[in-house]
Amino acid sequence: MVSDVHGNARDLARAGDGADALICLGDLVLFLDYADHSRGIFPDLFGVENADRIVELRTARRFTEARELGARLWGGIDGDRFTVIERAVRKQYAEMFPAFPTPTYATYGNVDMPQLWREYAGAGTTVLDGERVEIGGRVFGFVGGGLRTPMRTPYEISDEEYAAKIEAVGEVDVLCTHIPPEVPELVYDTVARRFERGSRALLDAIRRTRPRYSLFGHVHQPLARRMRIGATECVNVGHFAGSGTPWVLEW
Repeated sequence: MVSDVHGNARDLARAGDGADALICLGDLVLFLDYADHSRGIFPDLFGVENADRIVELRTARRFTEARELGARLWGGIDGDRFTVIERAVRKQYAEMFPAFPTPTYATYGNVDMPQLWREYAGAGTTVLDGERVEIGGRVFGFVGGGLRTPMRTPYEISDEEYAAKIEAVGEVDVLCTHIPPEVPELVYDTVARRFERGSRALLDAIRRTRPRYSLFGHVHQPLARRMRIGATECVNVGHFAGSGTPWVLEW
């Protein structure tokens, strides 16, 4: 199981070795690497110095200044902003999706563009969002995307939309989401030095339906990578772009 792949196609191609299936919890796209500011769509377009500056502003939670800087930079780019980003994302997806083994079960991250996945996902990749599937005799539920933030990443939805997808999944053995439940230790990123958005609806569902596992990613360097909430083992499966190592679920 992997999450937050962020362009790591090399290790993704080996992530399913020896497994019955690979599960991906999203964020295939690398827009800006907070550990290496020279990597991603942003520095490719605007240079490393501007990437350094925007990371500095975002880390300091100076989001208005970060947006103003972004607006100035985009103002100097020829062509429509959405078209430029889509072209760069397509280039990454063309490399990432062929690396998925068969079978793969995947859901979207907040930096992904769901409208493009149907073009790139092969026959061996099942994409699920607000849906459930049986894998190895257990029922898995999948909810992709993130909640709205000042970062304004591509696949952010309202709390109400997200809660409806959690409700649609219902009772499952393993609840797979991109974002974590809203628990301080699970949502705080120790490197970015900020609380990411977790889901209260997800937390409520965990307490109510008691899945065996709640699995997620999104927070790259959390205070806690796992904790138990009632009967449920909650696990951040890791920042695959950095580790290159999948998290293994066995039963």
